[in-house]
Amino acid sequence: MIRIQTERFDVAELTGLLQARAAGRAGALVHFLGMVRDYSPDAGSRSLFLEHYPGMCEREIQALCDHARQRWDILDTVVVHRVGELPLGDPIVFVGVAAAHRGQAFRACEYIIDALKTRAPFWKRETLADGRAFWVEQQAADAEKTAQWDTP
Repeated sequence: MIRIQTERFDVAELTGLLQARAAGRAGALVHFLGMVRDYSPDAGSRSLFLEHYPGMCEREIQALCDHARQRWDILDTVVVHRVGELPLGDPIVFVGVAAAHRGQAFRACEYIIDALKTRAPFWKRETLADGRAFWVEQQAADAEKTAQWDTP
């Protein structure tokens, strides 16, 4: 299941949904929760505005989840990503993975969030406390982390 939305999400509800979808077959549920953080501690962040490419974004995330299913023995995935203006401290993204064993769930979850950060068409604009705004560039470290998954 993949959702792109403006509304806040409930982590407990999404975890319960993942557990229900696994229908008693999961021995492990692993999730990642991404939050709006202060990208510019020297100036202080006020908010983060996220834009996405509708349709393409969901397809890319689905492709990442499908690849994770092919690579690891996992049962199901749930990905929810928010867009719009998000204040400091708000949740941005939930990635959940169900698997029979924890190792498979951890690896698949880490892969999905790493690849999502660099491959899904999202754009972030940070607004500082003083009202200045700028587009956040992709970090080289994020691209390097994602590239590591391409080697067996």
